[in-house]
Amino acid sequence: MRERHLFEYAVIRVIPRVERGEFLNVGVIVYCQPHEFLRAACEVDERRFAAFGREVEVAEIEGHLRSIEKICAGGNGSGPIGKLSKGERFRWLTAPRSTIVQTSSVHSGLCIDPNETLKDLMEKLVR
Repeated sequence: MRERHLFEYAVIRVIPRVERGEFLNVGVIVYCQPHEFLRAACEVDERRFAAFGREVEVAEIEGHLRSIEKICAGGNGSGPIGKLSKGERFRWLTAPRSTIVQTSSVHSGLCIDPNETLKDLMEKLVR
């Protein structure tokens, strides 16, 4: 039996109208220190945004989500935050914000394969 390791995750949300408290889950960030894994997966469904009854700048939101993915990946094109350790990047990405793109509080669990866990969380929480 393969060993299970602690992982942490946060759901990426778009909150078009903060005053209404409504949000749409659009992605997940998973961090697993033992596997040296930090990755985000995001999807934008324009039809679901239409349910908010307000024009949402989908291209702008997609730009923010691509930035999150780049920061998780690190390296060239990820800016100064992308040069931090994976743990520091995860903490920075999941820090509370009052912007249109936010993350949930951080949750934890045990996993064997963090990549499969990311796929599973996307299926359960975003799609």
